[in-house]
Amino acid sequence: MTGDFAGLSAVVTGGASGIGLATATLLAERGARVACLDLNPQQVPEPLLGLAADVTDDACVRAAIDTVHDTFGGLDILVNNAAVGAVGTVEADTDDEWHRVLDVNVVGIVRVTRAALPHLRASGHAAIVNIGSIAAWLGLPQRALYSASKGAVQALTLAMAADYVTAGIRVNCVNPGTADTPWVRRLLDAADDPAAELAALRARQPIGRLTTPQEVAAAVAYLASPLSAATTGTVLAVDGGMHGLRLPSPRPNA
Repeated sequence: MTGDFAGLSAVVTGGASGIGLATATLLAERGARVACLDLNPQQVPEPLLGLAADVTDDACVRAAIDTVHDTFGGLDILVNNAAVGAVGTVEADTDDEWHRVLDVNVVGIVRVTRAALPHLRASGHAAIVNIGSIAAWLGLPQRALYSASKGAVQALTLAMAADYVTAGIRVNCVNPGTADTPWVRRLLDAADDPAAELAALRARQPIGRLTTPQEVAAAVAYLASPLSAATTGTVLAVDGGMHGLRLPSPRPNA
């Protein structure tokens, strides 16, 4: 194998589709052995290793991580991508829904990381990349629960980076904008006017289009790569300029 990930092993949660699959594919193309942990791993293509895992089940997570370690002979990179969406205000979602989403999006990262840490400590190139969201930075309508979960992911990333820097484990985060993923497409399909909703999503990113999973994957690979050994505690926006740019509104015709 050749590439900056040659000889390294990686786990990507939620790796069977969207950003997760794009990330796993790119890491493999650059030399890594990659396992995709997912509720439905049947469609994971070779040479990726698909393993069934539920990030809300601690025993299941530990078994999957141990299988990866035993199969690959080590573990160097963890990409915490598995997440679920939520739409609504604080009034709209029930306590059960809050617990469900936070259990996947936040505590799920804790479970997988906790299981992987003993193996990562043995690596000379250990890196963790968490997938956050632009929702951690911006107040988006109808995204109270989702935003709270991704804000927690961003804060958790920085705390983890501080905790494990002396152990040689780098921890970073990627905050995508609205990406063209299966979840976003399902939201569009459920809208009253899917075409108008898609146009609105494109318009709110200054580049005028949705972010692609491959663009997010490239950012993950940058942060996970041994070539970025001095980068930790960083939150990298891949959001078409949503976080950093404030463009003037078009002037009406005179």
